[in-house]
Amino acid sequence: MTAEKRATPAVRQLRLVVEAEDYETAVAFYRDVLGLTEEAAFDGGDGAKVTIFDVGRATLELSNPAQVRMIDTVEADGTRSARMRVAFEVDNATAATENLVSGGATLIAPPRETPWRSLNSRLSAPAGLQITLFQELDGG
Repeated sequence: MTAEKRATPAVRQLRLVVEAEDYETAVAFYRDVLGLTEEAAFDGGDGAKVTIFDVGRATLELSNPAQVRMIDTVEADGTRSARMRVAFEVDNATAATENLVSGGATLIAPPRETPWRSLNSRLSAPAGLQITLFQELDGG
């Protein structure tokens, strides 16, 4: 069934759930450094904690191995990406990359222009996530 034929989407929200060994550091990084908005936070007893961030619009990108290799070549000089990588669109990829590195992320590849006209960088971030920051250069 195509999107045009579906009156109501079957899925209302994409929520990526990540286990963070160093929970407080991860929360501080994604909230205070990356600038995500905290939507809700809950304590579940026995030390259980969860923080839910609003990240705006979400998409699910499925790529075959050849596409992943091509993206790895363009974005990170061939450095193999993690099986799952989280990409965040930002207004200024260069400044955001510098901010994340100073806030605790490890730079894998600095911002570079891609053939699809975005400025992408790749980082290793708290909670074991590999992330891409991207800035649409043509007004996205």
